[in-house]
Amino acid sequence: MANRLAPKLLAEFIGTFTFVFIGAGAATVVGNGVGLPGITAIAFAHGLTIMVFAFAYGPVSGGHMNPAVTVGVLAAGAMRSGEAVGYIVSQVVGGIVGALLLRAVLGGAAAGLGTPALAHDLVLGAATLTVTASVGFVIEAVLAFFLVTVVLSTAVAGRAGNLAPLAIGMTLTFNIIMAGALTGAAFNPARALGPMVATGNFADAWLYLIAPIVGAIVAAILHKGFSWLAQEGTEAAESAKAARTPAE
Repeated sequence: MANRLAPKLLAEFIGTFTFVFIGAGAATVVGNGVGLPGITAIAFAHGLTIMVFAFAYGPVSGGHMNPAVTVGVLAAGAMRSGEAVGYIVSQVVGGIVGALLLRAVLGGAAAGLGTPALAHDLVLGAATLTVTASVGFVIEAVLAFFLVTVVLSTAVAGRAGNLAPLAIGMTLTFNIIMAGALTGAAFNPARALGPMVATGNFADAWLYLIAPIVGAIVAAILHKGFSWLAQEGTEAAESAKAARTPAE
């Protein structure tokens, strides 16, 4: 069992390490206040990294690279609890190590290292917007819901075949384009916690750790509900067909 689990944990560690180093690194280099082009660049840095490593490590570990995804897969009944705990530990450690290396190569924590933050006085047309903690919680939960729904419907259910990593990467990209300026669009506890540890800035940490888990659990519940309804519909159709078939 330990030998079968070890490559999965290593894959989750490397994948999350890379995701934080590239994603948070892009957010740091591009910086704030650069408008939609900058947010789009940051979104694609995250999305393409997830896509590439989901292709690379999907056959090994499923390519979660996000504790919320692991919780969603667990809640959907697609993995064991002990394995899920190992995944989450590997992801969190990978995220922290990635952020610490990022701090080392960028010369310290002053740049923020892509730490997610709620928007204050964000200019939206003729108005300004400040995202409160409650609104930020909803946004992060909804973003995680979208991501985990796609993961369960493609990679776990097998409906997208070899294109599941593309669907997952694009979902992550679109999420960040929409909400990057609002909350930082982490929707990944490991992605949020790594830069927080590296910078010592734990502002609204509870939000970034809990909201994605809530969104993931809701996605898993609805996924199981859809699966049940689809099964019921198939059984009803088969029963109706059998009733119309003359007995031999």
